[in-house]
Amino acid sequence: MMEPGKKHRNKETCTASLNAVKDALYVLNGKWKFPLIIALQDGPKRFNEIQKSLGEITPKILSKELKDLELNEFLVRKVFSTTPVTVTYELTPYSESLDRVINELREWGLKHRERLVKNRKNEHTTAETLVSL
Repeated sequence: MMEPGKKHRNKETCTASLNAVKDALYVLNGKWKFPLIIALQDGPKRFNEIQKSLGEITPKILSKELKDLELNEFLVRKVFSTTPVTVTYELTPYSESLDRVINELREWGLKHRERLVKNRKNEHTTAETLVSL
């Protein structure tokens, strides 16, 4: 018997879903894509500003991730003919298509962390009770 709210899916639907998820993960893979997009949500930033806001990312990885996001039309690199040259990165309107995904991931992440903390407290309390017996 199926769980309430679950729809029965045929093989073609499952295959289409699997391919769509694989495509999304191919574009947004790695631990830096979403944090990078979030870091740019408050406006354009220069390379060093982005690196500081993300913390542990190396310049080489940041450069690669910025190029990937530019190729996939999530951000645009703007070069200004100042002395020295100024380069900024900013999100495109297309990046807003990820807003719901980011919000859902944020909500899930908060709930997951809360669950883990709660379970660890319960395990700790149980262990203390066993020790005191």
